[in-house]
Amino acid sequence: MINVPAVWFTNMDNPKRHEKIPLYRKYSPAEYPKYDNYDAIEVGKVAEIPVDYDGAMGVPITFLDKYNPAQFEIVGMCENKDLYGLKTRTYTTKECKAAYFKHFGKNGTYDLNAAGVIKGKKVYQRLLIKRKP
Repeated sequence: MINVPAVWFTNMDNPKRHEKIPLYRKYSPAEYPKYDNYDAIEVGKVAEIPVDYDGAMGVPITFLDKYNPAQFEIVGMCENKDLYGLKTRTYTTKECKAAYFKHFGKNGTYDLNAAGVIKGKKVYQRLLIKRKP
């Protein structure tokens, strides 16, 4: 048996919300690829947010339980509709069908517009954040 702690999200202030996320990684284009369809870099784990990058970053949704509004600003999320004006490319139906065939070897539609895309492959849902000065 394992004990899985519950995570509660609230707008009530609490001390954990003011704890800074310790940042230690340096930005390098080789380690942090840019999305094909967003002007942002991919950060695979919250612990790997670069200390010296000022642009938009796509981070896992697990970022929410570590979020400190004094340290970061949430500027949007990768999704179908461009609600936040952050998309740099929208894929056509033909491109989505070609990507599905390329990845799975059969006909279908791979919704490339629903997430961040790196080298033609979707990543899991990401929040887009920026570091505050």
